[in-house]
Amino acid sequence: MIRRWGGALLALAGVLATSLPADAGQGPVIRRTSYGIPHIKAADYQGLGVGLGYAFAEDNACVMADIAVTLSAERSRWFGPEAATKSGENNLVSDLYHQRINQSQVIERLLAAPRGPSRPARDLVRGYADGFNRYLAKTGAANLPDAACRGAQWVRPITEIDVWRRAYQVAAFDGGEAFQDMIVSAQPPGASVPAPAAAPLRRPEDIGSNAIAVGKAATAGGTGMVLGNPHFLWPDDWRFYQQQMTIPGELNVSGAGLAGLPLVNIGHNDRMAWSHTSSTVQTATITKLTLAPGSNTSYVVDGQMHPMVAEHVTVSARQADGSIAPVTRTLYRTPEGPVLEASGPLEWSGTNAFVLHDANAGNLRTIDQWLAIARSRNVSDLNAALIRHQGLPWVNTIAADDTGTSYYSDIQVVPHVTDELQARCGTGPEIGRVVLDGSRSACGWGSDPGTVAPGLLSPSKLPSLTRQDYVSNMNNSPWLANPAAPLTGYPAIVGNAGTERSPRTRLGLDMIADRLDGSDGLGTPGFTLSTLQATMFGNRNLTAEQGRQSIVAMCQANPTLVAHDGRPVDVRAACAALAAWNGRGDTGEAGRGAFLWRVFMNMARRPDINLWKVPFDPADPARTPRDVNAGNPDVRQAFADAAQLFAAAGVPVDVPLDAIQSYAGIPIHGCSGPEGCFNVISVPGAVGRTSEISHGTSYIMAAELTKTGPRMRSLLVYSQSANQASPHHTDQTRLYANKQWVTGLFTEQEIARDPNLTVRIVPS
Repeated sequence: MIRRWGGALLALAGVLATSLPADAGQGPVIRRTSYGIPHIKAADYQGLGVGLGYAFAEDNACVMADIAVTLSAERSRWFGPEAATKSGENNLVSDLYHQRINQSQVIERLLAAPRGPSRPARDLVRGYADGFNRYLAKTGAANLPDAACRGAQWVRPITEIDVWRRAYQVAAFDGGEAFQDMIVSAQPPGASVPAPAAAPLRRPEDIGSNAIAVGKAATAGGTGMVLGNPHFLWPDDWRFYQQQMTIPGELNVSGAGLAGLPLVNIGHNDRMAWSHTSSTVQTATITKLTLAPGSNTSYVVDGQMHPMVAEHVTVSARQADGSIAPVTRTLYRTPEGPVLEASGPLEWSGTNAFVLHDANAGNLRTIDQWLAIARSRNVSDLNAALIRHQGLPWVNTIAADDTGTSYYSDIQVVPHVTDELQARCGTGPEIGRVVLDGSRSACGWGSDPGTVAPGLLSPSKLPSLTRQDYVSNMNNSPWLANPAAPLTGYPAIVGNAGTERSPRTRLGLDMIADRLDGSDGLGTPGFTLSTLQATMFGNRNLTAEQGRQSIVAMCQANPTLVAHDGRPVDVRAACAALAAWNGRGDTGEAGRGAFLWRVFMNMARRPDINLWKVPFDPADPARTPRDVNAGNPDVRQAFADAAQLFAAAGVPVDVPLDAIQSYAGIPIHGCSGPEGCFNVISVPGAVGRTSEISHGTSYIMAAELTKTGPRMRSLLVYSQSANQASPHHTDQTRLYANKQWVTGLFTEQEIARDPNLTVRIVPS
């Protein structure tokens, strides 16, 4: 009895201690629970921002400093113009691109606009910068725990503008950020600056994500559930960071936000959970200019000549001798946006040039948008928040609430490009993006009443779906959010309908169907929190399920196959590796053969190869195409090519995934999206070449919304801190490797009971 009361008193003491800031008027408090997860509590938004900025700095001061250097266009000054950012862009290109934005004062203008960010958003940003700076002042750059920037001259206090620049960068991720090289390299014919080799046109599957929201008709307990599985970039500057944000009586939200943002982008409150996936919406279009005769920097609209605006952009760059010298580049723009160029179809010629028209170029609404999502009490509130702010950039939203209602929408920033406009004004080249004729003013974006900015489609024209069973998205268009209720009638710029879905989408729909009828071997039909977790880590591979056995039968009957170069290839070892493989993206002995299958699929899925026996059927889109056509000579040749590639690189065909994909030496299970994997892990590079994980499963959230509160399990795959010396650099990574989860702590009582709880008030 004494022991029982003692535990209760300790828990009560923890609750009282963690409630002090709101009750006693003290500063923001950081409560850290197991795995270093901070739960920030404050009396107002500015105090909340202080706690968030301080906690993030404790874990990732070098990440925030690096973000600030990038967005201040100072990478060439500190690291040299030829080096690269964490995401792989050339430093000089990055600096010139961001300096163009900074000297345009677009962020300052958006902040000063009558419909600019709200007071809570401004206070949150102001506090975040203050919190980071408090940590830096207390610790000192020379004493930072992370050797990556300890004592570095480029580590400095950050400003509110640095944080707003980060919000703007995230909004432009699928727009200007994706076209940096093409914008900086755009020069009139005859200029000495070379154009980039190709157009880096990002597709949704390049950044990816899965999300499933389950309603009461599909859950064992009649609750709502959400599985969030963003496949985002792994480099430090784009990491997710897990946190809880609490202002008593005003805001209480837990989840993960992108580094450098005082937000929860994917998470839950006490009654609703949500996630996002990369949308097929083209948030930026290309305008094809017709140049004026005799001028490479003037263009014609409705017969009238207009000069491009020349912008002289200067940045500082470190020279080989250590000195600093200015580098100036003249960039060009029109009122629609910057001129861009790539060799080939988007080349700036004597007759045509091309402009990027980005719908998010005026979007500084993201912080208010995600705050409104976090405050939503149900999916109806969420829908209203998306319509009110129209601030989500390039993502779908998938959610469920404690009434057992699931929700999908693609309500976000979408250019007003109707099908009629595309038919009337669409022009070449065919590059996978909408290209509009810039020689006619009637070919500009249209307008709708009720939008927060000109040139956007009204939310009423964008797809959404509310269901009691489920909705989902795995980066294909909205069409099959639920195959029982296909979404149609939206403009083509949002996405297609009636077309083949990716193997990953088909696998996701199959996983849901198997759970609903109980055929997945996980027990009684219907989702529970544990079966939602098990579904995530099943590591199924759809193409392997559809073809491994037939390929094995083929190669057992044909131990020698002919490669594309005409050479015979002994495929017996490769055949044996696939025969022994379990067909899943697992590490350890079970995963031997998984990488061979990945390489083979990369070769066999070429557009000129008929891979499937059963072709796509619009009447059966979730299950077609299917069955790998092992009898196709092209498929057999692809298998021979794969085996030949391993032999040439000196890599065993049964190399385990452990040797291919790891983080800090810890094997990472999962496989690539094009194979038809749900748990995506992407490792670029050829056979025999070691590469770091570029993107994939990052923050995972399985949440159940019950009438008594949320139940949540999560994993931040690369853990909370980018600092290799931190105890929280790999602690969650080890859990992920063993398919274990972190139990979410949300209420005051749950937080107080954590055995590793630490509580402290942020110093002033």
